[in-house]
Amino acid sequence: MATKTKEPQSDFLLAFEGKNKQVPVWFMRQAGRYLPQYQALKANRPLRDLFRDPEIAGAITLQPVEILRVDAAILFADIMTMPSGMGFDIDFIDGKGPVIKNPIYSSSDIKRFGKYNGLDYVSRTIQLINAVATSTPLIGFAGSPYTVLTYLCHKHQRLMFADPKGFHAFMELLTDNTISYLKQQHKAGIKAYQLFDTWAGSLRQEEYQEFVLPYVQRIFKAIQLPSIYFLKNCSHLIDLMNKSGADVLSVCETVNIADIKTTKGIQGNFLNSMLYADDKTIVEEVKKLLKSAKAKHKKYIFNLNHGVMPDVDPMKLKLIVDEVHKFNWSK
Repeated sequence: MATKTKEPQSDFLLAFEGKNKQVPVWFMRQAGRYLPQYQALKANRPLRDLFRDPEIAGAITLQPVEILRVDAAILFADIMTMPSGMGFDIDFIDGKGPVIKNPIYSSSDIKRFGKYNGLDYVSRTIQLINAVATSTPLIGFAGSPYTVLTYLCHKHQRLMFADPKGFHAFMELLTDNTISYLKQQHKAGIKAYQLFDTWAGSLRQEEYQEFVLPYVQRIFKAIQLPSIYFLKNCSHLIDLMNKSGADVLSVCETVNIADIKTTKGIQGNFLNSMLYADDKTIVEEVKKLLKSAKAKHKKYIFNLNHGVMPDVDPMKLKLIVDEVHKFNWSK
């Protein structure tokens, strides 16, 4: 009887242990508007419908893997998907982002919302993706409680300072629900996850430490999978970010990765506006970033400083993927 050979683990997952042979690469917002294939699938359908159709969402998730040859797929969803499962009426408008039809105005509004009740289409999408792309690791994700609250709450920073107790109550509820949401994704089959904290970088260290860090730490402690923490405008928060509990810190352009002192992995931070440059400039910048990462960090994943913009030429991203895969990562 023939012996079944074990499929080799992906460089993306190996990078969390520093055991990868080549640098893995994926891009935030890699599944989306910049791809003609996405536009063909989307047609005139609203984003909300795309997220809720497992076959369409699964196909969109896998498009960058097939077209760009990135090393991981990330679930096609939105950081505001989870709140729609706890009582918020949310629409997703092209060019505008999430629109909250029943936002939070005061701490008393917490009575209107409850526990995350699960969204079956999320699990079904993950299962369909894994059934098709058996060798491609799927990244799940969620918005951080603070970043999600910035969208849900009218004048959220006013609430934070005027009613800190009420603000913490919302953060507790969102944290509990984010953990439930990520546990659902884990059960369905994601292999890693990223927590997106787009807006916490607007806070001072003092507020971040009080209103953000404890909740982020709870999430990373609760979900035992390879984990990534993305924090935009993070330069003044790197030391606190390092205490988040995440395995990998995804940093933006405000940080030089050669200056980061950590034993954790690093992800990033190619400037997304550089994607408009000519090919020669892009290749030079990619090589410079890779050399900087290799010189300082044992664990590294190539990514952008933020998301792919909708008018980017997909071939620029393919050029980057090819260059990253050529790079000699051997120490």
